[in-house]
Amino acid sequence: MLRRQVAGTAAPAEGAASGPAVGGTPLRWRLAGLTFAVVAFAVGAVTLLSYWTVSTGLTAAIDRELDRKAITLLGQARDARNLADLDSEIRNFSTYVPGTRVSLTLPGWTVTRGDPIPVGGEYRDVGDGFSTAAHTVGGERILTKTGSDGAMVVLARDMGDTHRQMAALGMELLGIAALGVLLAIAAGLVVATTGLRPLQRLQRAVEYVADTDDLRPIDVHGNDSLAQLTRSINAMLAALRESRTRQAELVADAGHELKTPLTSMRTNIELLMMLNRPGAADRISEQDRRDLERDVMAQMTEMSTLIGDLVDLAREDSADVGLETVELDGVVNSAVLRVRRRRADVAFQVSIIAWELVGEQLSLDRAVVNLLDNAAKWSPENGVVRVRLQALSDDRAELSVSDSGPGIRPENRERVFERFYRAPEARSEPGSGLGLAIVKQTVERHGGTVRVAESEDGGARVLVELPGRRPVGVRAE
Repeated sequence: MLRRQVAGTAAPAEGAASGPAVGGTPLRWRLAGLTFAVVAFAVGAVTLLSYWTVSTGLTAAIDRELDRKAITLLGQARDARNLADLDSEIRNFSTYVPGTRVSLTLPGWTVTRGDPIPVGGEYRDVGDGFSTAAHTVGGERILTKTGSDGAMVVLARDMGDTHRQMAALGMELLGIAALGVLLAIAAGLVVATTGLRPLQRLQRAVEYVADTDDLRPIDVHGNDSLAQLTRSINAMLAALRESRTRQAELVADAGHELKTPLTSMRTNIELLMMLNRPGAADRISEQDRRDLERDVMAQMTEMSTLIGDLVDLAREDSADVGLETVELDGVVNSAVLRVRRRRADVAFQVSIIAWELVGEQLSLDRAVVNLLDNAAKWSPENGVVRVRLQALSDDRAELSVSDSGPGIRPENRERVFERFYRAPEARSEPGSGLGLAIVKQTVERHGGTVRVAESEDGGARVLVELPGRRPVGVRAE
């Protein structure tokens, strides 16, 4: 298919890479850095989560312990008959639970015994008949339990040991995190080296192709993304091989086809040069001399036509073309006018509809003119060339060109589209053998097909199918 040359885009500078731009940092280091960042983030997240989990767990364990002790103390203190008994219970509690301060208020009592402890935090009902609040102030974990009868106990536990344990744990976790970061760096380098090894093999294979011009396919291993990339490169190499093969065939065929007219023309020119020497003019009649000159002119015309067709064919091989909306009916009308001027003795019957497609104007003009020239060449004097353009569907149209000549044998109908092929009965006629090859190449590049059938008059009928649509505002007939 045709490749669109986007307007306003500059061609790559000489020596510049045509592929996607790559930054200055090598891919290996970028991949290693990415792996390091991912692993380091994971290690850091696990470290922080571990520290938070342990800290939260220790605090919850302290709260549960204080809660049990508060309930026990409150149950024992309810039996106190006076302040002395209450103070004794508090002293006993402090003896058995060192490092914990106590504040106690019994139901109906107007005094609070024990240590002055600030009360705060959000109260919650834990289902034991008390409202409980816990918070941390000044390095102490303070738990308050209040009963519905007005009894209240407040315990304050020193968190110094817990904080020291958490500090030691934090240092250990930091050490583990640092080790994890070092391992992340090593893992990044290993992953980058191992992961890029297949890509490096592919790079070496591509560089080998560039250095040696060897277009054989690269070995494909597996079915991952790299294997798919290798298959894409192999497809590109296959296209290059095919292009070079076509180029070599074109050069070989062109050399073969040019050799005969060049040899004949050289012989005739040398003969004319000999006749121009003094005393040699009497060796040939004037009529033979004029015939010789006409032969030279005919051979020059034949060579000019052949060279022009070769240039057109080579241009068709180019991938970069300018695309535009082409009115196919206008192309056909213009081609009919041009060919009709050259063959005024042939009648052209034209029946076409309005049709447009996206394509390359010049190549379509050349292909249609070649079709009509071929039909007019094989039509006898006062013969008829029928040109018809009709819609096959909303997006496909068929252009048929029929002549009233001798036709093409069924066994030759595929070969007439080959470069330089000429049927035995056509070898005495002028022509390069490239006209229909140009037609086929142009049609296929525009997403169409071309084939040969028999016309109503027994001649040849060339059927070209092309994509496109009717112009906007034109109704179907």
